[in-house]
Formats: sequence, C-alpha cells, structure tokens
Amino acid sequence: MTSLWDYEASVVRPDRDVVGYDVEATDGGIGTIDEASNGAGASYLVVDTGFWIFGKKRLIPAGVVTKVDDEDRKVWVSMTKDQIKSAPDYAARDRDDRDRYDGYYGSL
Repeated sequence: MTSLWDYEASVVRPDRDVVGYDVEATDGGIGTIDEASNGAGASYLVVDTGFWIFGKKRLIPAGVVTKVDDEDRKVWVSMTKDQIKSAPDYAARDRDDRDRYDGYYGSL
C-alpha cells in the first residue's frame, strides 16, 4: 500500500521532473507545479493556483497523483479544486506544518 506521502510507482518515476506541469483536479485545471519532492515518505507537489485564489500555493501529497502526461505536461490528482483551494497555505516545511498537512489530508 502506498502512503499518502509517496508517489504510486506506476504513476511517477523517480527521474521524472514535473515542475512546470499543469495540474488537473477531478473537476478541471487548478494551477501549475512550482516545486516537487521525491523524498521517501515525504513526497509532495507545490501547486501555484494562480488566478484561482490570487496566486496562493498549496502543498499536496504525492499519493493523490493519479496520472502524468509528459507530452501534454499535465499531472492529474484525485482531489477537487475546492479541496486544493481549502488546503493549508504552503509555508516553509517543519514538523508543525507536516502535522497540519497530515490533519487536513487525513480528513479527506
């Protein structure tokens, strides 16, 4: 079983760089990937939501990535736009932030 903070091996290869890819939520486009991590047990994407919520950035766990299309430069996630917009603001990561993200994503 894949953890919330790990990419599904069949979806994202460790050598794949998805920074700059568009993000497609289950109900449409939500932004662009500004940063990505491939750390074991701590993988995530930082999505710049652009005009959707005035340029806010949201950290989302790698486990929600369902598909990657390198040709179209898109990443699909198993979250709605509202779920992403309601996620905690992205901030410098420390233990308190990880707890906050775990609390939010664990409730979805």
